[in-house]
Amino acid sequence: MFGQIWRRGLAAAGLAMALALSLPGAAAAHHGWSWTTGENIELKGVIRAVALGYPHGRVTLDVNGTWWTLEVGQPWRNERAGLKMGDLAEGVVITVSGEPARDSDNKLLKVERLWIKGKQYELYPERS
Repeated sequence: MFGQIWRRGLAAAGLAMALALSLPGAAAAHHGWSWTTGENIELKGVIRAVALGYPHGRVTLDVNGTWWTLEVGQPWRNERAGLKMGDLAEGVVITVSGEPARDSDNKLLKVERLWIKGKQYELYPERS
């Protein structure tokens, strides 16, 4: 009986390890910059939805009737840039600069810097 439990545990551990090894590539593909064009664009619009947290925050921005999903920084990165609770909120007008998705049909932008009421926030100062 102990041998059977041991083999099941070992099989479960092997499956868990295989799954864990398969995830970093997928995570890196999305959370890195490889999915972007490598060129910056600027957008200005009204925030329609906000979901801040890990692994990164998301903001839905209405740009003249076209809704974009903005990938902003992790909470520590947003705080380091000087953003405070409530700065990114529904109804706020912002301008953002960052790299859009390579697929132009996918209205997704990884934000490098943003402006709220003329104040600039650098999420990725090393990319300036």
